[in-house]
Amino acid sequence: MNTMNLQGYTARVEYDGRDDIFVGRVLGLRHIISFHGKTVAELRREFSGAVKDYLADCEAQGISPEKPASGKLLIRVPPEVHSRALIKAQALGKSLNQWATEALEHAVKVDG
Repeated sequence: MNTMNLQGYTARVEYDGRDDIFVGRVLGLRHIISFHGKTVAELRREFSGAVKDYLADCEAQGISPEKPASGKLLIRVPPEVHSRALIKAQALGKSLNQWATEALEHAVKVDG
C-alpha cells in the first residue's frame, strides 16, 4: 500500500489508469477526505489543501477535527483468547495493556 503523511494524517494513494491520475484518501476518519493529481507534486499539494480545507471547515463549524486515532482501543475477543493473553502478559511481568501494545506494534511494524 502506498501512503502519504501530513500533520498526523495518513492517506492511501492509488493510481487510476482509466483517468491517468493519482487518487488519495485519508485513512482512519469517519469523514471522507479525498484528493487527486496528475503528478506526485500535484498530489502532495492537493493532499495539503484537502487537509487545510478539512481543518478550516471544522473551525468554521465550531467542532474539533477528528484525529486518526485517539490512543484508546476497545476490542472484543473470545473469553479464551482474553484469558490466554492475560496469562501471557502476567507471565512476562507486564500489564495486559503493555503486552497488547507491544503485540500491535509488532504486527504493524513496517519492514525496512
